[in-house]
Amino acid sequence: MKTKPYQPNNSVLGYSVGVTLDRFIKSKQDDFPFASGELSQILRDIALASKIVNREINRAGLSNISGAFGSTNIQGEEQQKLDVVANIRFCRALTKGGEVCAIVSEEDDEVIDLQNSSGKYVVAMDPLDGSSNIDVNISIGTIFSIYRRVTPVGSPIQPEDVMQPGSKQVAAGYVLYGSSTMLVYTTGKGVNGFTYEQSLGEFFLSHPNITAPENGKTFSINEGLKSQVSDGVNNYIENCKDRNFSARYIGSLVADFHRNLLKGGIYIYPSTEKAPKGKLRLLYEANSLAFIAEQAGAVASDGKNRILDIIPSSLHQRTPLYIGSKVMVEEAENYLKEAEVTP
Repeated sequence: MKTKPYQPNNSVLGYSVGVTLDRFIKSKQDDFPFASGELSQILRDIALASKIVNREINRAGLSNISGAFGSTNIQGEEQQKLDVVANIRFCRALTKGGEVCAIVSEEDDEVIDLQNSSGKYVVAMDPLDGSSNIDVNISIGTIFSIYRRVTPVGSPIQPEDVMQPGSKQVAAGYVLYGSSTMLVYTTGKGVNGFTYEQSLGEFFLSHPNITAPENGKTFSINEGLKSQVSDGVNNYIENCKDRNFSARYIGSLVADFHRNLLKGGIYIYPSTEKAPKGKLRLLYEANSLAFIAEQAGAVASDGKNRILDIIPSSLHQRTPLYIGSKVMVEEAENYLKEAEVTP
């Protein structure tokens, strides 16, 4: 009897389905320095929570969970109902397995101590970035970082377990809730993206080994802040315009970063007169995206220093952020330096 190997005809189906996120995580587990499966489980828990949050977002306008919640977070920002919902979903998911000892969230004033001294990992997250955009159907996202605790397992968590520089991250990622839902993450060995197939309830590998273009022709900045930012920033933006670069600013950090990561470009949120230390949070926004950027060949800076080298001094510390294609970030840094020395 003649036989032949099975070869799926994806041209007939119209698409090619990649490996599932769960299978991909399992296949990469041995790459981790501590291959006990705990980090893999945390990534699965985050993926599960993101599916639930994705569902909540999709029905937000019909279930009275869009709009303001009526309270403010530690940043003094008005909390949206979905901020609170997403925070609850992710915290619940991360509490169940026992791998995590503490959570840092944008929505909570203090570290959430899970009273689990056997947990080896700390998760820092912005459960729902850009949530005010949900009312007008603009893309929003979740950002997360995972650190391995530095104090002995079995002891209570200490400040040094949480206040680690971004270079100590063991994993970081984001979920983009847009025209499709994507989860992008790194464990320090490249960046991979997964697209959510809603009818199957699974994330499938769609963007393997993401590599950021070395240069780009897109700049992302809130130009409404022009009168509040330094001459160096304004001079760089004018130079971009002189070269007919495209201005693209969604106002959702994950969405702006994702586009520039794939297509090339720079995202800038500089220090301003009203926010001289910057606006974005170091621990669970800048560090996470900086780790991903560097793993994809891009660069992340506060205008002078590598983001991942900054040692945090407070839980909700803010920082300026220049992140994206290597050439563009270095150009922006040069403009900042020139403006400082020009009388």
